[in-house]
Amino acid sequence: MNRRSISRLLALMLVSASTLVVLPVRAADEAPDALIKRLSTEVLDNIRSDKAIQSGDVSRIITLVDGKIMPNVNFQRMTASAVGPAWRQATPEQQKRLQEEFKILLVRTYAGALTQVSDQTIALKPLRAAPEDKEVVVRTEVKGRGDPIQLDYKLEKTPGEGAGWKIFNLNVLGVWLVETYRSQFAQEISAKGIPGLIATLTDRNKANAKKG
Repeated sequence: MNRRSISRLLALMLVSASTLVVLPVRAADEAPDALIKRLSTEVLDNIRSDKAIQSGDVSRIITLVDGKIMPNVNFQRMTASAVGPAWRQATPEQQKRLQEEFKILLVRTYAGALTQVSDQTIALKPLRAAPEDKEVVVRTEVKGRGDPIQLDYKLEKTPGEGAGWKIFNLNVLGVWLVETYRSQFAQEISAKGIPGLIATLTDRNKANAKKG
């Protein structure tokens, strides 16, 4: 798969992630497929009514991600999975930097994708999970212009304060977000270590900021 194809898929993933822009989760016992359906429906309406997002306002998108999307995502797990085994060797400060730079990369690189939301709707497929499952895959299709787009979410059941289902990976057309970045990050880590990966992400984010 070439870089342009990967970029298109990841852009679509960010659009998909933007369907999490809602009020906090209502109940810890809300079923994972019900959660995805509710969030998707509410957020598609939210994006269509937000002129700043439609115009590509990056600062508005970053604020939106921090305030609305992140409470519904286990981003530490997502970042750790993308970094791979080297995550365990990273210091707490390095782990914090990796999460920060990875989030900025996703938001800034694909912010323009949010402007493409128009007449899409979300259709859920039957959930294949047992009541005691702690991790599930919610399979959906994004329907709009053209052929339906496969969009799957991996969620985990989190205990304690803030209990409920949280997303830790996304799949568009058979490509998982975390695995796609893991292969890219592994090359950087092999050549330059964790500090090198952080430096590369920081430089890429600075370049993207200048473009925006």
